Amino acid sequence: MAVHRDHDPQPNCSVEDSIVNSAVYRDGLKISTTKSLSDALESLPDDSSMAWIGLYRPNDDQLHAAAEEFGLHPLAVEDAIDAHQRPKLERYGNTLFVVLRAARYVDRTERVDFGELHVFCGRNFILTVRHAESPDLSAVRARMENHPELLRLGPEAVLYAICDAVVDGYAPVIAGLQNDIDEIETEVFSGDPNVSQRIYNLSREVIEFQRATKPLLAMLNNLSTGFSKYHSNEELRSYLRDVTDHATIVVERADGFRQLLDNILTVHSTLVTQEQNVAMRKLAETAYQQNEEIKKVSAWAAILFAPTLIGTVYGMNFNHMPELSWAFGYPFALGLMLLTCVGLYTVFKGRNWL
Repeated sequence: MAVHRDHDPQPNCSVEDSIVNSAVYRDGLKISTTKSLSDALESLPDDSSMAWIGLYRPNDDQLHAAAEEFGLHPLAVEDAIDAHQRPKLERYGNTLFVVLRAARYVDRTERVDFGELHVFCGRNFILTVRHAESPDLSAVRARMENHPELLRLGPEAVLYAICDAVVDGYAPVIAGLQNDIDEIETEVFSGDPNVSQRIYNLSREVIEFQRATKPLLAMLNNLSTGFSKYHSNEELRSYLRDVTDHATIVVERADGFRQLLDNILTVHSTLVTQEQNVAMRKLAETAYQQNEEIKKVSAWAAILFAPTLIGTVYGMNFNHMPELSWAFGYPFALGLMLLTCVGLYTVFKGRNWL
């Protein structure tokens, strides 16, 4: 089952307490590090500069304070507070609001851990609101600072880099799910009785992964359309198309996993049914053999019972028994026993009891 990190905001405190990194850039180079939102905005020397602020698990008051500083739309702030959104892109005036869901595969528990990220991209600022450990935006910041020619393109370039990092983070998840599916296929054909539960659990993980990745395609397509509409840098649009291609591969792989798991479950059900049929057939054969043995025992018991009954009658030793004084009484009794046994044997033999 997928693990969701609940929004665990910090206790009531200033917005600065939720800032994990804040800096001002100009022409792709860092010119200052700031400790507050107001300092970041006041430190912008001109329109070619940009503020990049990262918040980690801010509470409601902190988000509202940030919204007031940057003039964020209330609906976008409300979504950021809820922190249980699907990937999406919305434009509020000159500000883009982007929701991304990063994923991390936990091999020990065979689970996918999801983290939600909200990005506010304005004309001269980029504000990230992170609600989980992943994605690691410090790596994104380091990458952009090492490529000032890309960072020079402004907040949209940072937004691209964040999307790229989230999509690249799906690759280990795909590899982990593929490995689990390979193991499940082996267990299915080896007759592991506990594989059904593993198939079910992994199917839930794949479904949750699909929910996190499938809306990403529409979001990236809309973002690419916006880049074209607002005449963003052509190189940046090429980078974004590359991210879209990678996301498409991820979505297709996830869809394939879903179908493959459905097929594996069907095959497993078929194999279980076949095993049950074989067991039922063996049980029926055993019951038939036991029935045949019972018929033989019953037939011989009946054959042996007949002379015993006759002998018992003649052994009662009453005084007035006509055969006692008859010369042929003894041979007659023996002949009657033999005739009865032969008759019963013939009847049972004709009915295939013997």
